Amino acid sequence: MTFTLAAGAEQIENSGAPSQADGAPAPRPRRRRRRAGRLGTALSVGYIALVVLMAIFAPLIVKVSGWSPYEFDQSAINPDLGGMPAGPWGGISSEHWFGVEPGSGRDIFARIVYGARVSMSIALSATALTTFIGVAMGVLAGYFGGRVDQVISRVMDFLMAFPALIFMIAILSALPAGNRSTLLVVVISIFGWPYLARVVRGQTMSLAQREFVEAARASGASDLAIVFREVLPNLGQTIIVMVTLAVPGYIGTEAGLSFLGVGVVPPAPSWGQMIAASTNWYAVVPTYFLIPGAFLFLLVMSFTVLGDRLHSMLDGETRS
Repeated sequence: MTFTLAAGAEQIENSGAPSQADGAPAPRPRRRRRRAGRLGTALSVGYIALVVLMAIFAPLIVKVSGWSPYEFDQSAINPDLGGMPAGPWGGISSEHWFGVEPGSGRDIFARIVYGARVSMSIALSATALTTFIGVAMGVLAGYFGGRVDQVISRVMDFLMAFPALIFMIAILSALPAGNRSTLLVVVISIFGWPYLARVVRGQTMSLAQREFVEAARASGASDLAIVFREVLPNLGQTIIVMVTLAVPGYIGTEAGLSFLGVGVVPPAPSWGQMIAASTNWYAVVPTYFLIPGAFLFLLVMSFTVLGDRLHSMLDGETRS
């Protein structure tokens, strides 16, 4: 955010009050905001680390809990009540830590753990592929300009003009269900890279006119050397922030596509798929909806908070 400080500086100068440059401590509200920001960032990083560890050690975790995500426990549901979990709070007990799915009796904790693996693997893979394509296309367009820029820019405009979610649904519905995780990564990346490429293109066009790039050209450096030694290092901050903010979007996209039935195919667990299945039960078994919904919400929010914090930190370093 950009703040206008001219009026305040004039008042301080006229009144003779000490300024921040004179060593006066920061105002108390600002210190509170900084503490709250640091605490929010720490909690976000902690939650992201927890989900990543869940995804990595999912097989070991479900062995400790005692239930596979595909295993049915008919004793945990009541067939006389239409398959509702036996016991309060969706069947939460020492045996089923987050309760069981209504109708099937599958352990929700095990499916949450494996759902974290699905969400993180798809989101991180899509982010990596999107970043590679977006940075490559953006640098090519911004550095070389001319026809290269025109062709790449028209492709970006073409893809960004599409209502991405609708076309993702149409494409995934027409494709076979096999290896759906890979298809999700490819489809998300196809519609995701232009947004990063457009930002990188603009920054590269600015960097290409800077003195250090002109000096490298004058010294006889090749275009490839200039791109890797001069341009890309100066794009690092922008790429880091854009990537961090892209991950929650791809997590939400995967969950949304799975919710609509064109994402991860059952019985493979997915948080979006679990939320979709819970819509018929949320009035009588609210925990079945709340648990995957809370995990998904907190993960998206944590990445968003982390991305905003990184943006503020790197923006402050750039200005200073």
